[in-house]
Amino acid sequence: MNNKMKNLFKGVVVVAVLFLSTGLVSAQQKIGHVNSNDIIQSMPEFKTANTEFENLQKTKEDELQQMGAEAQKKLLQAQELQRNRSEANKDSIDAKLQTLTVELQEMDRRMQEVQQIAQQELQKKQEELFAPIFQKANTAVQSVAKEKGYAYVFDIANPGLAYFAGGDDLTADVKAKLGISGSTPAAAPSNE
Repeated sequence: MNNKMKNLFKGVVVVAVLFLSTGLVSAQQKIGHVNSNDIIQSMPEFKTANTEFENLQKTKEDELQQMGAEAQKKLLQAQELQRNRSEANKDSIDAKLQTLTVELQEMDRRMQEVQQIAQQELQKKQEELFAPIFQKANTAVQSVAKEKGYAYVFDIANPGLAYFAGGDDLTADVKAKLGISGSTPAAAPSNE
């Protein structure tokens, strides 16, 4: 064997040894998965927070609907004035229509402002309510993974996961860690 062949052979052997040792290390690492949607939606804190958020959302929607109803009344009033406008009363009607137009523009501006503020308040409240819940679930997932010796745990509810074909489902263990009993399976992820 010439030197070139010996070096090539040594290179192939080194690559084969590295490949086999990597395969052995990979075989020893446990891989599992959880369904974070199922876990989070099963948490009592989530249900309480969701109810509180939906109530706040309804309150904001009702406020905007009430403002919209008031604007609708003004618009109907302006349409009625327009229908009853004649040559004899045009000056007084036009003055009233001008006042109503200004009021409607102000109401529209105010509704847009209230809607923007409501969206900001809802976003802030959503973060305030749900961030601790997501953190608690994440901490429980990490704890269960460490306790059970898992090197990797994938979240099958994450739309970024392209393929799911096995592993151990730790969802029930994480729920147990959180003190949640019973199981209501979430929809299985698609493998598209």
